[in-house]
Amino acid sequence: MSNLIVILNVLILTGLVVSAVMACHFEKLLSSVIALGLTGVFAAAEFLLLHAPDVAISEAAVGAALSPLIFIVALKKIRGGDDK
Repeated sequence: MSNLIVILNVLILTGLVVSAVMACHFEKLLSSVIALGLTGVFAAAEFLLLHAPDVAISEAAVGAALSPLIFIVALKKIRGGDDK
């Protein structure tokens, strides 16, 4: 059972790092915002794995849902709906 948790922890942390790097390297801002939301999902999963469900719920609500939503709305308002 311990080996399964270690493997899951490594997979989640690898996904966290990969999605954060993707958020930095995408050319389109909308793609970067989506990758940033994915980073929040991986962070929430890691907090859940570390037995911190209250922090995981907060991270899922803010880091994975609310922040990307605010960024997407701001991009649409600034650019008039086009993604460049």
